[in-house]
Formats: sequence, structure tokens, C-alpha cells
Amino acid sequence: MTYHHRSKRADTLSIQCIFPAKSKPIIDEIDRVLAQHYGFTDEELDFIINYDIKYRMGRNSGGDD
Repeated sequence: MTYHHRSKRADTLSIQCIFPAKSKPIIDEIDRVLAQHYGFTDEELDFIINYDIKYRMGRNSGGDD
């Protein structure tokens, strides 16, 4: 999503927002391809895919962090 703001001086400010939760399937596929290329184990790939998932997906754990 991109927002554009035009000021009275004709300057334009563009802000691009990225929502990782919406891109999760694509990011996971990229991780799988890179893991295969670098010879990661299934355990290493699982760690990468699930690393900080509650923050990336916008979930609150409700526990102490």
C-alpha cells in the first residue's frame, strides 16, 4: 500500500507500507528455496520460518517476553 501526500509547495511525500502477515506464504517459499540452496536441515528451516512469528504476524502472546 502506498500513500501520497502533496503539500502546498508542490512537494510530494510517498510512504510505502508493508504488511508481512499478508506476504507470509511468499516469504516462506523464498525461505524454502534459500534453505535448499544453502543446504539447511529441516530443523534449521523450521526455525527460520517460525522465528518471531508472533511479532511478524501481529499476534500477542499474552505472556512475558
